[in-house]
Amino acid sequence: MANNPQARKRVRQAERRTELNRTLRSRMRTEIKKLEVAIEAGNKEVIGKQFPITMSQLHKAVSKGLLKKETASRKVSRLAARVKAQAAASA
Repeated sequence: MANNPQARKRVRQAERRTELNRTLRSRMRTEIKKLEVAIEAGNKEVIGKQFPITMSQLHKAVSKGLLKKETASRKVSRLAARVKAQAAASA
């Protein structure tokens, strides 16, 4: 248990940050899943709209310190490759 004012404040800050991080992480994962579902379905229209949104969420997670830059780059690269493969397969 926090026994001094600074420790109590740190507990409050950690709770706020945890909630914000949980929200951002959930939003990011949701957008990734939406894109993956569109890729599986082969829905070009949804892929075209969803891809920039997903990339934006990944970059936002990096700027907030939720993901490392390299991790986000890897995810973006893999998703872009899947989108490109889907476009080539349906063409």
